[in-house]
Amino acid sequence: MSLPSYPENTAILRMIDANLNRASEGIRMIEDCARFGLNDAALSEQCKAARHMLRIGIKGLNLSSDSLISSRDTRGDVGVDIQTAAEGNRSNGIRDLVDAAAKRSTEALRVIEESAKAIGKSGTPFESIRYQIYSIHQLLILSLAPPCPQWTLCVLITQSLCIHHDPSEIVKHAAQGGVQCIQIREKTMPEAQMLDHAGQLTELAHNLGLDVMINDRVQIAQLVAADGVHLGQDDLPISAARKLLGSRAWIGRTCPTLNDAQKAISEGADTCGLGPVFTSTTKTKPTIAGLKLINDYLADDCINQTPMLAISGINQSNIDELAQIQCPGVAVSSAVCSSENPELVCSRIVEAIAQYRETTEPTLST
Repeated sequence: MSLPSYPENTAILRMIDANLNRASEGIRMIEDCARFGLNDAALSEQCKAARHMLRIGIKGLNLSSDSLISSRDTRGDVGVDIQTAAEGNRSNGIRDLVDAAAKRSTEALRVIEESAKAIGKSGTPFESIRYQIYSIHQLLILSLAPPCPQWTLCVLITQSLCIHHDPSEIVKHAAQGGVQCIQIREKTMPEAQMLDHAGQLTELAHNLGLDVMINDRVQIAQLVAADGVHLGQDDLPISAARKLLGSRAWIGRTCPTLNDAQKAISEGADTCGLGPVFTSTTKTKPTIAGLKLINDYLADDCINQTPMLAISGINQSNIDELAQIQCPGVAVSSAVCSSENPELVCSRIVEAIAQYRETTEPTLST
């Protein structure tokens, strides 16, 4: 079958050329996200194979030499300057890059497939390539962690502090009191015991809809499929923890100063524990950062979009001080774990933060 006559012939060639470029660019973007964002060799190889199949498919159209390039008219293309607001928004990082690139690629492949039929070329591989990209897109998105939430209240569970209820009961009461996350913190528990302990609490917490962070112990977090790990200043570098846990895990860092927070976020921290805000009843702190650290963090537009939790010494009697300055979230340990009524303590802390968030403007504290 011969090509349609000009100008229809030229229009179809322009469509194939433009969408070949879109598909190639999109698949390359997906490949680089898999390669550099996830260090995933298998997915990178699948993308490379898809690009190779695309070249074979175009060659199989048996178009005359340079016909696609000859048909190109970038200056005269009325769609070059048409853009939508969504095109300028990639606020979710690699996830948004992958989504945009996959949609661009699959849409372009469909246009090439239909255009090929218009010039009598059925049975092309473009449909198959499109389905490959659908699968690669799914695998990539499932491999990427959603953004870390801004928890209102995270309870640090330490067995020795659970004097009225065992840790599993604390987790249940905390969930009923409005907690969104627990952090399992056992500095001295032997590895084998910690693995069993953390595994049971993680499963329970997940069944209750709670997120789970493990304090310090990256391998335990990996083995029990926790949502992430929280690291102190003297623990593993964030980059090392990321290599072990991959991109799906959240990594938090304790930050005693604003500079520590800025550094942690630049290194890839998903959340920051800011403090000590108050004197701790469970751990000696040589320097108290106070409310100023929280204010400084919230005032810094370069970092304040990263979730944070105020830490150390927080309880029912001082939560209003944090709520009044619009602190979005806190981490609490002994105030909940050592309470006879942990559910009530949790609900009061959650309600205090929610109340000030809804009814007051931010107030800077000195």
